[in-house]
Amino acid sequence: MSRFGRFLFGRRARRRWVHLILGGALAMPYVFVGQLVVGPATDSRYVFNDLPLQLLSFTVGLPLATLTAVLFPLTRSLEAGAVRSLCGVDASLLAYGPARTRAAKGRTAAWFTLHLGVGGIISGMSLAVPPFAGFLIALPLIVWLGGAGTVELPASLDQPWVPALAPVAGVAALLALAGCAAVSGLLLARWAPALLGPTPEDRLAAAEARAADLAVRNRLARELHDSVGHALSAVTLQASAARRVLDTDPEFVREALAAIEDTTRRTVGELDAVLGVLRVDDAPGTAPAPTLAADLGGLLRRTRAAGLRVTARVDTDPEALPPVLSREAYRIVQEGLSNALKHAGDRTSVALRIEAVDEHLEITVENPLSHASPCRPGGGHGLRGIADRARLLGGTTQAGAAGGTWRLAVRLPMNCP
Repeated sequence: MSRFGRFLFGRRARRRWVHLILGGALAMPYVFVGQLVVGPATDSRYVFNDLPLQLLSFTVGLPLATLTAVLFPLTRSLEAGAVRSLCGVDASLLAYGPARTRAAKGRTAAWFTLHLGVGGIISGMSLAVPPFAGFLIALPLIVWLGGAGTVELPASLDQPWVPALAPVAGVAALLALAGCAAVSGLLLARWAPALLGPTPEDRLAAAEARAADLAVRNRLARELHDSVGHALSAVTLQASAARRVLDTDPEFVREALAAIEDTTRRTVGELDAVLGVLRVDDAPGTAPAPTLAADLGGLLRRTRAAGLRVTARVDTDPEALPPVLSREAYRIVQEGLSNALKHAGDRTSVALRIEAVDEHLEITVENPLSHASPCRPGGGHGLRGIADRARLLGGTTQAGAAGGTWRLAVRLPMNCP
């Protein structure tokens, strides 16, 4: 019994009833337009006082509501918002934007017409039934206080038992009204996803937007890992080496501190460039991203200051590389050297080769595994970032141990935009 009561008068049922009444309110302008058509057509001056003519006006006005939904794409957004708020429909099942395609406009028009049609009927019942039901419920009291002649009933109902049963009929009318509203609201809630749900085009646009957002987030993560992660690794090794020789080699300590200062200053500029990903492209005041042509020398100098013995061989002109390729190649080299710092330790020899072979830029980083330290928990993001950068440029990546040497080989096409 309580479940039946919640179905008729629960919070969700009441909110759906309000949604239907709003549909009736939206239908009123179309009914008025229909009356302007029906009145002259039927030669009637008082359409509002004639129930059949009112229903006819309502029927004439509904096609105008259909036309409105077709002509104004934002109708879908407004209706979907009302359904989300009042009908208890999951927001993921409804479209967010206006109807753009012909199919979406047709479904929106069908929903709008249905909402206003059913809402108009329920609204009319909500206006007429409660006063009538109240009269029936109060009829025995009226007759008892005023006498049998107080209320004139039709001859067929002029019986002594009619006032006694009138309250039952009044309560039944109210329950019937609530039942009609609850059932209508439930049906509209079930039909809403089919008529106001996203079309395949909407789903595709949403998927593209999510993919673009994910691409920006992944790019930001790669940039932060490669720039800030490399700097922190270098600074950690420099500070550790300086601490060990603090009392025996002051000159090395000064060099290490100078390298730490240079690394942190440089990283602040790179961090500003990374955060530029979150701003509008080419925003004023955003530091340019480092490139192989302009920043390879500084990267090698800072890495060597951290204690890594780097042998670099560059057999191509970095100035001739496309900007995108130069920027991504710098990040790949930076991450390769950073991996050597973290996993091979300082005082380790690293061989770096950058060369152009068959219209491809090949980057190779090799270091011995004799002093390799175990991977830290959660590691491996650097190699994944390198693979992502290479894949976005149409290149390939190979990384692994062979013969006591760790080798990272990246091959990138030279014809990048």
